[in-house]
Amino acid sequence: MKKREFLTVFLLLLPVLIYFIFLFVYPFIYGLYLSLTNDEGKFTLGNFIKFLSDPWDANTIWITLKIAIPATLLNVLIAMPLAYYMRHGIKGEKLISFLLILPITLGSVFVAEGMLTYMGPNGWLNKILLALKIIDKPYRFTHSYLGVQLALIIQGLPFVFLMLLGYISGIDPTLEKAASILGANRWYIFRRIMFPLWMPGIAMATSLNFVMNFTVFPSAVLLGQPSGPTRVISISAYQWAFEKFDFHMASAIAIIMGLVELIFIFIVMLIRQRFFRIVATSGGKG
Repeated sequence: MKKREFLTVFLLLLPVLIYFIFLFVYPFIYGLYLSLTNDEGKFTLGNFIKFLSDPWDANTIWITLKIAIPATLLNVLIAMPLAYYMRHGIKGEKLISFLLILPITLGSVFVAEGMLTYMGPNGWLNKILLALKIIDKPYRFTHSYLGVQLALIIQGLPFVFLMLLGYISGIDPTLEKAASILGANRWYIFRRIMFPLWMPGIAMATSLNFVMNFTVFPSAVLLGQPSGPTRVISISAYQWAFEKFDFHMASAIAIIMGLVELIFIFIVMLIRQRFFRIVATSGGKG
C-alpha cells in the first residue's frame, strides 16, 4: 500500500479509532485500574476478595445467571422457528416485524411500566384470569422473578429474531432446492444443511442476548425485588458506586460481570465448534 493510500485509509478510520479509544479502551483501562487499587492508589486484590467472600454480594452472580440464561434460551428457542418460517418472506411480514420490533422502540422502562399496569394485581390480565376462574386470587406476575423474566423476553425476543432472520435470509436458497431435488425431506434439509449454516448466527445472537440479559438493571428494579430474590449483580455495582461511593469496589464488580460474560461466550463458541466437528465427521449419513 502506498503512503498516500495509507494516509487516506488512516484519516477515514480516525473518527472510529477516536470513538473506540475514548468510549471503550480508556474507560475499560481506567475501570481495571480502579478495581486493582485501593483509596490510596496501591495495588490490591482486596476488592475482588471482598466481593466474592461476601455471600450477600457473591450470590448476585448466581441470581443473575438464573435470570439471564433461561431468558436467553427462551428468546432463541422462540425466535428460531419464527425466523425459519419467515426466511423467504410471508404474507403480513411487515406487520409481524413491526409488532415484534415495537418493544425495542419503547425501551425497558416503558415496557416495565406497562407490565406493572396490565400485569399487576389489579391489571386486566389478572381480571381476565379471575373472570375465567383460572385462578382464585390475583397472580403475582410483577415484583417477582417471573416479572423480570417476562420483561427480558419481551425486550430481547425482537432483537434475537431480527438477528436470526437476517442471518438465515442470507443463506443461498438454491441449497434447499438442490437438496430437495435430490430427494431430501424438510427435516433432513434443516438438520444437515440449514441448521449448520445457521449455527454461527445462532451463536452470535445467543451471546449478545445473554450479555444484554446479564446486565439487566431497570427491569430488575421495577419488576423484581431488588432487595431480595432479584438482586442482580448490576444492582450490587450500582449500590457500591452511588450509595456507598466506593468506585474501586464497583469497578471490581463490573470486571467480574465482564469475566462471567466472556466465560459464557467462550462456552457458546466451544459448543459451536463441537457441533461443526460432529457434522463434519458424520459425513453424509442421515
